[in-house]
Amino acid sequence: MTPSAQAVVSGAALTPFDRRKDGTGFRDWSRDAFNAALVMSTLEPQDLDAIIVASESDFFSLQLNPASILATDLGLTGCAAMRCEGGGASGQVAVHAAVDAIASGRMRHVLVIGVDPSASSLSGDAMRGLYGHSFDTWSDGLTGVTSTALYALSYKAFAVEFGTTEEDLATVTIQNRANALQNPNAHLKRADTADQISQSPLVASPYRKLHCSPLSDGAAALILSHVNAAPAARKHAPRIAGIGAATDHMHIGARAKPGNFSAKTSAMLRATRMAGITPDDVGLAEVYDAYAGAQLQALQALGLSDNAAKDMQAGVFSPTGTCPTNLSGGLMGQGAPVGATGVGQTATCALLLEGRYHEKLQTQTIPRYALADTHGGLCTNANVTILSQGPGA
Repeated sequence: MTPSAQAVVSGAALTPFDRRKDGTGFRDWSRDAFNAALVMSTLEPQDLDAIIVASESDFFSLQLNPASILATDLGLTGCAAMRCEGGGASGQVAVHAAVDAIASGRMRHVLVIGVDPSASSLSGDAMRGLYGHSFDTWSDGLTGVTSTALYALSYKAFAVEFGTTEEDLATVTIQNRANALQNPNAHLKRADTADQISQSPLVASPYRKLHCSPLSDGAAALILSHVNAAPAARKHAPRIAGIGAATDHMHIGARAKPGNFSAKTSAMLRATRMAGITPDDVGLAEVYDAYAGAQLQALQALGLSDNAAKDMQAGVFSPTGTCPTNLSGGLMGQGAPVGATGVGQTATCALLLEGRYHEKLQTQTIPRYALADTHGGLCTNANVTILSQGPGA
């Protein structure tokens, strides 16, 4: 048995991703997600050995030690506690840390909480300024360059290499937002049309406002258990089959191919080797679509397609395709509370593999393997998680 296959998803839950205007905060959302995951797991709080919290920035929550705070709030005093941060990949970094803790034999049950108040804590301009520091502060953050501009530069190189068009960006946008319409927890429930997209304000060519993901609030929770300690009711639950992580040059000008998410390719190779599969075995995916073009770049880098734009147009990644992708709506539709993103992707994949997802989005045929993909910076660090159906599922 590989180390990763020892981790069973005992519990999984997401709060709505949206802009909170009800006076609640990250501690409230974390409690909501935790309580739902705990009920699903059939465990008690005292069964948990550790809490691992994913939160991208202290500036969002104004809390320097969120793991210890949440351990107290959630009644987990006595647990080991730690926080993980990896930019946009923070949630997946935390999932991987939990898998490693379980594989080491030190932990039986680990709670992973991903949370960030990315919409309600600061102004949009302040958030965009902070996101610039997800790159190199010296050369990017302090110059005022935005993440949208850097993503746009990378996507332009990809578009030149693979011949993608505005129509391809619209296809991604329309599909993800259409999926979000069926997701009761989604932030942007919109039926965008190609005309609406093309007429929305230009942010950084070729990206327009409707090609971008929103700033969101929310939390997601996972409870991972060692296979030998999984509750009886969860023995056949989905498992973490493989994990992989890698990095690339911080500056896209230093990359051999600025339009390629090479770190994602390396992370996927490590995850598939651990799982003993190939990308062709993946039957559904939640990929990091901070921008419409980033989804095309991800699909290609992950080996899910040799021509992502062509396959998007052909419906390969649609809800009825051979590899439904971003059924949740992705970041563009479901929303993007950064620390919660990777945890939420993994939770979504687990729920889909178990047939417990939102009724209108649950696939009729459940595949053997699902993929959760997240990255930080401009795919400077990439983290990939592969989940499999549990035995006897």
